[in-house]
Amino acid sequence: MTRLDDRIVLITGAAGGIGSAVARSVIAGGGRAILHDVNADAVRALTEELGDSATSLTANLADANETAQLWSDAVGIHGRIDALVNNAGIYPPAPLDAPLDDWIKTWDISLAVNLKAPAILCREAVSTYSTQDTGGVIINLASRAAFRGEDPEYWHYAAAKAGVVAMTRTIARQNGRQGVTAFAIAPGYVDTSLNKVFAESVGVQAAAEQTGLGEVAQPQDVANVIAFLASGLAKHATGTTIDINGASYVR
Repeated sequence: MTRLDDRIVLITGAAGGIGSAVARSVIAGGGRAILHDVNADAVRALTEELGDSATSLTANLADANETAQLWSDAVGIHGRIDALVNNAGIYPPAPLDAPLDDWIKTWDISLAVNLKAPAILCREAVSTYSTQDTGGVIINLASRAAFRGEDPEYWHYAAAKAGVVAMTRTIARQNGRQGVTAFAIAPGYVDTSLNKVFAESVGVQAAAEQTGLGEVAQPQDVANVIAFLASGLAKHATGTTIDINGASYVR
């Protein structure tokens, strides 16, 4: 098990499948988790389950001001943050034959949550980490879609996640001497509620058949990698994107 003794980790979208797995891994490794979610009841329940090492915050990441305030509130809890995990995301369909106004609205909300909110939190993290003697780690959830592309209804998602990758690489190159390390995680199909529509309409086995392993990833598979990166042990891997897709797409 990766040790995160006394490390403070902010996890967005913590009530979801991957986020909750990361939270449990952080606590199990001896760290302290600040859990964010837009669903106040769900994140509060998770916090109560994890005990005194977890704290919950709520914010609507579609709102830029709430997103910036989230970082400020999180830093205020323990006086520092050692690792930021930008995990929160949404996956709304935007059919190509939808009215233009509706199509653009979906793009706007997707980019707000999937790209602009992580950018705001990264901006705040860079500023904070630059003043911390130990610096800090940024871990951004991208997607296989950033490289392979996505289904027609989800152009916006692929575009946002490609932006996350480019942003992560830029931070790693430009802010490393300020003590900032940055990584992107690019999962393929993970067995979570985000993929509920695909699971119900096509089936999980169809996704499994695309992989070299013959099975889809579980949230803990992603959490294991994130916990290792959050430990600070991978300093010289900064700027990299780690694929977790069972070889369904190999770069």
